Amino acid sequence: MNKPFNLPQLSKSKVSAVIVIDDVDNAGYLADALLSGGVNSIELTLRTGATFDAMDFISKRYPEMIVGAGTVLSPVQLEQSIQSGAVFAVAPGLNPKVVKKAKELNFPFAPGICTPSELERAIRLQCSVVKFFPAEPSGGIKYLKSLASPFSHLDIKYIPLGGISLQSMPSYLDSELVLCIGGSWIAKRQKIIKQDWKHIEENSRKVTSLIENHEKGSYE
Repeated sequence: MNKPFNLPQLSKSKVSAVIVIDDVDNAGYLADALLSGGVNSIELTLRTGATFDAMDFISKRYPEMIVGAGTVLSPVQLEQSIQSGAVFAVAPGLNPKVVKKAKELNFPFAPGICTPSELERAIRLQCSVVKFFPAEPSGGIKYLKSLASPFSHLDIKYIPLGGISLQSMPSYLDSELVLCIGGSWIAKRQKIIKQDWKHIEENSRKVTSLIENHEKGSYE
């Protein structure tokens, strides 16, 4: 049974590692590397045949890890993610059928938006948390602030993902609009395939250090 969870809890993690995994045998090593570096939230994207098995493995063996599903494009995938141990899910776009199924199941789900019209549709579907994708190619935090401004009275929170790096992270951490940052650079697909766990742990430590410094009011 999935542990109780709601999307606002992601604010405690600040960042979620966005993962494409090709081999379930790498799942444990990956989780160890991320957790050793201080990253305790992971978004496993549904882009390979190994994803659901990896999701199931990590959710059962690493209870301290917040396991989410990414690139959820259909109600069936949403149900499979829940069965595999995910406690939240996100998507690159806004599919009303997936949003409605998540509401029906009372499951934390953030659809993807990039324009005011998409955000309006998400609001009509009673979404209070949305994924902002692709973040950097769309204009980064400056664009997000402009996009969010007309809807500020609704207190919508955003999970930006796409092109964000360690260097651009501070600008997102500084914004009250941002619930949690999606970090695809933390554990890149090729680094996982090459089993470069040291590199992934080092990236995780850098992210954790940056977050800690931000909370202290310093980026030194």
